[in-house]
Amino acid sequence: MTSAIRRLRKRLGRRGTVLVLLGLAKICFGLGYALDSGGPTPVGLGLLARHGGTQCWSSVWIICGSVTFGCAWLRIGRDWLGFFSALIPPLVWGGANLWSAVSGDFPRGFAVAAWYALGHVGLILWAASVPEYSLPHQVPEKERR
Repeated sequence: MTSAIRRLRKRLGRRGTVLVLLGLAKICFGLGYALDSGGPTPVGLGLLARHGGTQCWSSVWIICGSVTFGCAWLRIGRDWLGFFSALIPPLVWGGANLWSAVSGDFPRGFAVAAWYALGHVGLILWAASVPEYSLPHQVPEKERR
């Protein structure tokens, strides 16, 4: 079992592992709303509810999560679509919460939008910029003495 996990980690690398985790998390989040049998629309998502139900918008999470997961298996440089698709759901839902806050319907929407911006978008952009392999900073020999 351990050798299989090692081979999988080697195959995926750091970027691929991030994409797998992001993809699975987005799929799970979307399924949570998709399997909700007509519950109330979450506060802050009124803008989205006017253009489709919460269950409909949850498909954005599921589809983008699936694309993100699938891109984990691509070579470095071709995995950009995974990081791009990972950005879409938090941008949409964060934007809806921001709109709700600006319009006065959900003042806490500012905090929720900031959470999507920092906790999702910021981390995804950072993960996309991390090189697959990097060496620690080397201190010149003269400075080590």
